[in-house]
Amino acid sequence: MAEEDYGTFVDWNLMGDLAKSSGPTKVDCKELKEFKQMARQGNWAKNHKLRAQVYQQLIKSIPCRTVTPDAEVYRDIVGEAATKKPSSHIPLPEFVDGNPVPRYCLKADAVASAHRIINCIAGQFPDISHCPSLPAITSLLLHFSKDEAQCFEHVSRMLACNEPGKRLLDQTFLAYESSCMTFGDLANKYCTAAHKLIVATAQDVLEVYADWQRWVLGDLPFSHMVRVLDVYLVEGYKVLYRVAIALLKFYRKHKTGSQGGQNQQQQDSGKIRADIQAFVKGIGSTVTPDKLLEKSFSIRLINRKEITLLQLTNEKSLQQKGITVKQKRRNVQLALNPDTFSSEIVSAKEMRDIWSWIPERFALCQPELLFTTSTHGCSLNRFYSHCEGHEPTLLLIRTTDGDVCGAFLSSDWEERKRGGNKLSYFGTGECFVFRLKPEMERYEWVVIRHPELASAIRPEGQEDSASSEGQNADESLQQPDKPPGDLSPFLAARHFNLNSKNTSMFMAGNFDSIIVGGGGDSNALYIDAELNHGHTGRCTTFDNPPLCKESFQISLLEAWGFQDTMAQ
Repeated sequence: MAEEDYGTFVDWNLMGDLAKSSGPTKVDCKELKEFKQMARQGNWAKNHKLRAQVYQQLIKSIPCRTVTPDAEVYRDIVGEAATKKPSSHIPLPEFVDGNPVPRYCLKADAVASAHRIINCIAGQFPDISHCPSLPAITSLLLHFSKDEAQCFEHVSRMLACNEPGKRLLDQTFLAYESSCMTFGDLANKYCTAAHKLIVATAQDVLEVYADWQRWVLGDLPFSHMVRVLDVYLVEGYKVLYRVAIALLKFYRKHKTGSQGGQNQQQQDSGKIRADIQAFVKGIGSTVTPDKLLEKSFSIRLINRKEITLLQLTNEKSLQQKGITVKQKRRNVQLALNPDTFSSEIVSAKEMRDIWSWIPERFALCQPELLFTTSTHGCSLNRFYSHCEGHEPTLLLIRTTDGDVCGAFLSSDWEERKRGGNKLSYFGTGECFVFRLKPEMERYEWVVIRHPELASAIRPEGQEDSASSEGQNADESLQQPDKPPGDLSPFLAARHFNLNSKNTSMFMAGNFDSIIVGGGGDSNALYIDAELNHGHTGRCTTFDNPPLCKESFQISLLEAWGFQDTMAQ
């Protein structure tokens, strides 16, 4: 019986339908592709013993470090204590960050076994400095283990995984924090409506997204979590991102339905976090485990390689800011103090909304006014002199008709000089354009929305041409060389083989104009030397409609920098 073989720690009264074994009794499969398909279909989801055996097979196949603690190591360390009733009063290591062991369907005293296993792991893995998901993983695997030693071995193998490009658990604060930033980036791109809801209701978006792993590993009901675990052990970490984004989508649908379309008021981030947690814990009443997985895998996410590049980019940005160990994080959204923030174009709330669009690594900064026509006059030379040396920058424009639009510009305007007298495009795919009034909308690099436009590495020597004042210019605009280390690996144009030379024209400038977005018959933004008149139209780089009236007069123009609050 499953109870005898793999149910030592299970309280079967809590298992519900999962206590009834049915379906296949064995899995005859060795190919990873077959395992992937069977895991998603729930081939072993109705048989506890079979699920335990499959987990054992999957975990034993994980490539690990040469010296990885196994069950015998655990028995040697624990010794006679393994036969005694463990105590749940044994405190958990500091690296779990205060996260308790979720009971799920364990016997009450089995939680104490999880405590002992985790403490033994702490002794065998001294390099672990931050692993908040470990209590949940240990509890889950304990449901399918014959004894504590087997559970210890399985968790150890997951921690010791050394397959290139694959990871199962964050083990440092740097990895965990960058995963939260990466989730924010992914939610921003692939879960736009739900992300806008969080931006509109939470004072600190990053604080809310810091819980993303706990939604999956901790808050989900056991019946849902084991279906996620089925796939997670086969496909790895990216599954957690998929499921968390699906949960955010379901949460948004739940809030939209309960609020009846009413405007959301901004609340303390702690309340939003508690609200999401309560929703995820009670998700079983509206969403089945299969429906959750179906939603998760219907999301067209970037592949694992690109997620890894994005993760590494965020890690690098944190390292550059010296954020490598857990510290009391500042309230990033409140860095924009409405009492001290002063813009003649946007309100503090509108600037917060723009801040939610920018790459996560810059969200730790606060806005710094570099240039405004109301103070510095309508001079392109003065605009350059005030903006040079700052990277990135934010351009805001208010027209005489009252429309508001702008652009996030990833590179230093000083780079325009590399093209000599030629009008040369530079920047990276992190640039985007937007409008705030009459309605709020952002337009990213077209390659992000349409990945089929790019693949592999971009050929060298490719030249781009710009359009000026809505007309194609005859002169050639070349992408100036830039050290690879200065680019964002996730969004830099050079990481892509673009099938059109006009899809990577991000920003350009010379003595008589600045241009944002090129390709096609127009520019996303063209501004003259007097910073007085402008033109906007559809361009192939951002595939945007006109951001305001096509030919417009500028009432006010501001340029903002990003001040590193951690450096103060």
